[in-house]
Amino acid sequence: MPRLRRFLQKNRLEAGCDEAGRGCLAGPVFAAAVILKPGTRLPGLNDSKKLKESEREVLRELIERRAMAWAVGIVDHKEIDRINILNASILAMHNAVKQLIIKPDWLLIDGNRFHAYEGIPHTTVIQGDGKFASIAAASILAKTHRDAFMTALDSEYPMYNWQQNKGYPTVAHRDAIIVHGPCSYHRMSFRLYPHDE
Repeated sequence: MPRLRRFLQKNRLEAGCDEAGRGCLAGPVFAAAVILKPGTRLPGLNDSKKLKESEREVLRELIERRAMAWAVGIVDHKEIDRINILNASILAMHNAVKQLIIKPDWLLIDGNRFHAYEGIPHTTVIQGDGKFASIAAASILAKTHRDAFMTALDSEYPMYNWQQNKGYPTVAHRDAIIVHGPCSYHRMSFRLYPHDE
């Protein structure tokens, strides 16, 4: 388990931001922003991709209960098609920051691309979800909230097995698109079919 840094600069209110669902073929992109109190204990906190689903769910509850502030932003598949996935991911982060009940002094952004948000300075951190506690917490909230959304859609479109693949481009998901065609939640700007690649 890595030792995650608590802050980039001491005595500054920092919000970690991360997104989930960027590489999916269907559904929205979700992002979260999290401000952690100094000394907040979140046992097992790590990059969401390195945790089991059950571990993420336990941490989601802890983060939502113990964070100083947290919020989740969403950009739907139609907007993704309109403005592209990078801009949609950044917009989802903006939407999350906008909903925070406390305004942070600084934003820590997972990745290397961001558009400045309304006068709040930011620092981009490549693989930040494995380096900073607040970004790791944001990665968990974005992932768990998006997974819950896609699982709920599964009952409407069971042929794509979103309960299992959450909209990611698995072989089974691609095969289902070939058989059934895309549905109203698929991102039409993405390469939905294997032969497109």
